[in-house]
Amino acid sequence: MSESAEKPEVFQLPAENPVVAPARNRRAAAQRVREARDRLTSTSGTRPAFDHELVRQFAQTRLSASFVIMLLVVVTGILFAFWFDPVTAGCWTVGMLCIHAVMIRNCSRFLQEPASPSRTRSWRRRFVALDLLYGLAWTTILVHPIGLTVVSNTLLMFLMLLVVAVSSMLAASLPIAALAATVPVTAAITLNFVLGGTFDSYVLAALTVAAEAYFALLAHRLHSTTLATLEARAEKDALIGELEQAKAISDEARHRAEAANVAKSRFLAQMSHELRTPLNAILGFSEVMKSEIFGAHAVPVYKDYSADIHNSGVHLLNLINEILDLSRIEAGRYELNEEAISLVHVVTDCHHLLKLRASSRGITIHEVFEQGMPRIWGDERAVRQVVLNLLSNSIKFTPQGGEIWLKVGWTASGGQYLSVKDTGSGIPEEEIPVVLASFGQGSNSIKSAEQGAGLGLPIAKSLVDMHGGTFTLKSKLRIGTEVIVTFPPERVMSALAPMADEAPLQPSLGDTDERSRARGKPIMNAGTGL
Repeated sequence: MSESAEKPEVFQLPAENPVVAPARNRRAAAQRVREARDRLTSTSGTRPAFDHELVRQFAQTRLSASFVIMLLVVVTGILFAFWFDPVTAGCWTVGMLCIHAVMIRNCSRFLQEPASPSRTRSWRRRFVALDLLYGLAWTTILVHPIGLTVVSNTLLMFLMLLVVAVSSMLAASLPIAALAATVPVTAAITLNFVLGGTFDSYVLAALTVAAEAYFALLAHRLHSTTLATLEARAEKDALIGELEQAKAISDEARHRAEAANVAKSRFLAQMSHELRTPLNAILGFSEVMKSEIFGAHAVPVYKDYSADIHNSGVHLLNLINEILDLSRIEAGRYELNEEAISLVHVVTDCHHLLKLRASSRGITIHEVFEQGMPRIWGDERAVRQVVLNLLSNSIKFTPQGGEIWLKVGWTASGGQYLSVKDTGSGIPEEEIPVVLASFGQGSNSIKSAEQGAGLGLPIAKSLVDMHGGTFTLKSKLRIGTEVIVTFPPERVMSALAPMADEAPLQPSLGDTDERSRARGKPIMNAGTGL
């Protein structure tokens, strides 16, 4: 007995990178073209949608920090009122609050308007101009002509850093607006320190310039981070859109495939039914002619032709039955007529049906059956069709003098299995999914003289699946093929154990009088001793 390979050699197919790479390259090229087009149509070097989003974030930040800016202006005005003329400090405070009110008003109007590239550019220029006016207003109070003993350089440095820091943080989404608000203040304070003429003033001037550079760099980093966040969100939205589009396309294709499958099943069922009527007449008349019921043929060759017609009709009828069964299974209309069946008896009957065909090819079929196996709950016709399909395939593809093993036994989980193993030519590993598909045929099947329709294995697998079992095909080229069919434990019918209690003893013939006397007693007196 030759053993089929338990672990067939599997050859790793090369990855289909050449197919995936062009699609990925096309997507990257399309993205680069889109980004270049967006930069050409944008004033800030980003996408137009990003321009509007950056300006929107600028407006929202200004609105959320309006109270902080008002508090800073009021505190600064009160502080300078102690060193300056209170009227001048009050006028400056009122003027700053008016500029701030105009800024808040414009931010609110911008947020209420719909997005438009032309309007976004206009609003961007307006906000930059307002920030420039805001910075110049701070300059007027910080470079007010004062004596060295009135306001110290430390106070000026502190106020400058505070104004630059707040303005840089609020206008981080628009770096040019941040520069417009901070550069005038920094330039005025630096010039004020340089005109002091002392070494300390020069140091403070250098520190002022360094602070401006630091906050400008910080604002640029915040702008880059915001822009990267927007790009990531836009890429995510684009991927979600592509996924939704691909899902819609796949759903539509699936619906079309399902509709085509239903139409195919209906067509096959209808055509199979229509073909059976004339085919039955062909089979009947050819059988009559082949058997020479009404007399011998004048030409003996006609008898052979009648036999060929009958055999071809039988083959066509079997093919139509297989197509009809497959269409019923795919359409979900195949109903199992379940009953208690013996798997060993079904396999034995199928062996007897095909034994003559195997003997004519010099093929030996061995039976290895477990003894005393209980029945299973299943459709006998379906199980018989599974066994016939598997055994006929083994006989078809096993060469002269080959061997076939039929095994029936227990599975590890308590179910039952059927195994059909042959010493045929085998199936290549990459062709196993092909032969399990409907109308699929392997290379050996195409080369074989006995070609089929490619429906035996798919029908057998579908019938096994309907029983809740498993269908496993193992094969190794030029060694053999083994098909293992298992039935789940819940389909195994365990026999009831015999009763342990003995049957009650039957009374003898001599007890007839006692029984008649007992029947003559009143019912109420039974068991009372009366």
